[in-house]
Amino acid sequence: MTIYHNPRCSKSRETLALIQSKGIEPVIIEYLKNTPTVKELKQLLMKLNMKPQQLIRKSEPLYKEKLKDKNFTDNEWLKIMTENPILIERPIVVKGNKAVIGRPPENLLEIINYEL
Repeated sequence: MTIYHNPRCSKSRETLALIQSKGIEPVIIEYLKNTPTVKELKQLLMKLNMKPQQLIRKSEPLYKEKLKDKNFTDNEWLKIMTENPILIERPIVVKGNKAVIGRPPENLLEIINYEL
């Protein structure tokens, strides 16, 4: 199991704690320090069954000030996320070929018992 984690985010910390409370020690990727590539984001989106724009944090000031109500292609959104990883919704929990966003943290229960 892997978590794309922001230690400054309470929901991300809660999700990590919930994973660990199940006796699982996930691979932790601090995505603000180790930003996913466009290819990695595409793989995450496939596992999440989402489009790039759905993975954008709409509450971020950067989004509100510069990106809201703009129309970008999927590839443009991917580039925007790699250049501004703060815009990537968090946390993302991955197990095998399935992923969920840990908002609320209980979402990860969908994949805890997911068979690889």
